[in-house]
Amino acid sequence: MDDDKLLNLIMMCIPLSLVSFGGGQTIIASLQHQTVDVQNMLSGARFTDLYAISRAAPGPGTMIVSLVGWEVSGLLGAVLATLAIFVPSSILICAVGSYWQRHRGRPWAIAAEKGLAPVAVGLIFAGVFAVGRSAQFSPVELATTLVAGAILLRTKVGPYPLLAAAGALYFALSIAGQV
Repeated sequence: MDDDKLLNLIMMCIPLSLVSFGGGQTIIASLQHQTVDVQNMLSGARFTDLYAISRAAPGPGTMIVSLVGWEVSGLLGAVLATLAIFVPSSILICAVGSYWQRHRGRPWAIAAEKGLAPVAVGLIFAGVFAVGRSAQFSPVELATTLVAGAILLRTKVGPYPLLAAAGALYFALSIAGQV
């Protein structure tokens, strides 16, 4: 086990925990940048794989950190990374929560909530961009993603029929030798 990698992972997760406004998806871009580009803990493709697994599994989006910890340092890495991502923000919420609830209707609190909403949305889009960049989409994969997103936004078709249709399309293309 590489103690430096484990310490770097913990020291990376603690600040991410404290700035995850809007949920776990808001830290994906920073997590990808740190683990792939800065710390070289993972390849871009491996990060994308772990991201896909974390999104397919039930639970919060920040569970990707547990998978990254597992990759870096096994079970101990997974446990410590999970604690480093959840404990600091939980302590902060407990410390600030009751104060916030008492002052929730005040103009400054309303302004803060309205101001943080676009920040959260921007961080989520940054995460989408970071994962897409790491995935190194082919033109067919990019087109599939854009078409699926448009269908989900514009129709009442759910994600499961789309997954089945995309799977069938990719299967047919692979048999035809096109993918």
